[in-house]
Amino acid sequence: MPNFYEYFLGDLHLWTLVFLTCAFFVAGFIDSIAGGGGLLSIPALLLAGISPQFALGTNKFVVIFGTITALINFVRHKKIAYKITLIAISFSLAGAFIGARLILSFSPEKITSVILILLPVSAFIALYPKRYIQSNFTSFTPLQTFFYAPLIGFFTGLYDGFFGPGTGTFLIAGFYILLRMDLLYACGTAKAINLASGISSFIAFALSGHILYVLGIPLVLANIMGGYIGSKFALKKGANAVKIFLAISFCIAFVSLVLKYFSKS
Repeated sequence: MPNFYEYFLGDLHLWTLVFLTCAFFVAGFIDSIAGGGGLLSIPALLLAGISPQFALGTNKFVVIFGTITALINFVRHKKIAYKITLIAISFSLAGAFIGARLILSFSPEKITSVILILLPVSAFIALYPKRYIQSNFTSFTPLQTFFYAPLIGFFTGLYDGFFGPGTGTFLIAGFYILLRMDLLYACGTAKAINLASGISSFIAFALSGHILYVLGIPLVLANIMGGYIGSKFALKKGANAVKIFLAISFCIAFVSLVLKYFSKS
């Protein structure tokens, strides 16, 4: 390989970069339709031999751009409850920063153990069939606005900073159940808050120096491209087909990660 490759990416093999690019393309494809792209991107980084802290930090850097892409669509279609968003974001920012600092205080071995525990839990929540009843309810009581919204924002932000996959699912479910929010507004509002918590946790990882920016750039491009193609695919096939693919891909990635983890023990 040319010297510039070794200069920027060091010992990372070309085929490893190809593997990660493909994984983040698929993650973006899945995330744009069914959510849960992090269930593939984080195991992929760990399987590539990247340390847990750098895997989580680099993943935060990449997925921010995918979230922005999705959020733009909701803004264009005016499907965001701005008052709830502004209130929840302030608490989400604090929760995400605390969560990221908390996970960075763990040793790499403990972080890997935490990831192996949280991945299947997050996968179950993201993939479990849900029934939502569409409504046009978008007005909120003071209790919903000043208690439930901050509560949802803080704890989902805490989880997003600490780990991440499934955050969008938690947000949508929280807004729908506790605020009785219209489902499309819940999705749009969730994207806005997810972006805020992602940026906050990204800052925490950046300040600690746990982000591989050069590696992240091709992964960002792959993730955005996957999201763009995925959104078009959704119009033809729907989310159910993608969830099946996500379940199969996750099982393969998770089993591979477990085998790699225990082979080192």
